[in-house]
Amino acid sequence: MALDFLKDNFLVSKLDFIANWCRKYSLWPMPFATACCGIELMATGASRHDIARFGAEAFRFSPRQCDLMIVAGRVAMKMVPVLQRIWQQMPEPKWCISMGACASSGGVFDTYAVVQGIDRFIPVDLYIPGCPPRPEQLLQAVIDLQAKVASTGTIFGLEFEKRTQPEGPRPLQLTLPDKDKLVAPGNFSTSTRVHS
Repeated sequence: MALDFLKDNFLVSKLDFIANWCRKYSLWPMPFATACCGIELMATGASRHDIARFGAEAFRFSPRQCDLMIVAGRVAMKMVPVLQRIWQQMPEPKWCISMGACASSGGVFDTYAVVQGIDRFIPVDLYIPGCPPRPEQLLQAVIDLQAKVASTGTIFGLEFEKRTQPEGPRPLQLTLPDKDKLVAPGNFSTSTRVHS
């Protein structure tokens, strides 16, 4: 038969499976490191722990090139507009890891000036406990996130997982400028207020 030579040269699969497999092994993190957890984040990228083994070594400082935000350390209320702006500029699909007690719940900083959990302002996929957490914990979080990425929705229908805030009290929302207008960091309006 004329087509016998083709039988070993075809691979049939779902396009969603292939795309999610590629995403799973090519996460590009956007580090948002503000405190001591940032040192552990840097150690994870160093040669001893080598996050490159999991395809996440391409740390980018441009949100338009990232699909994973790692918030490492405490976030002051004045930094929330910057955090939300970076999150809005990241293309879909995107994921977020809250690294350490301060980012997850405010940690020991139970004050009005420190955010008591970043999940009040942006959706979070994975929480890493600890003060500060070890690099091995971040690597485990990347492995867990890869499993989640592999089950993300379709490409053509853009049926990505619906990102909603957790049930319970209404989260705080900050009024931000129009997201289509680029604003240089530090040039946010001083009239930004917290709504409860």
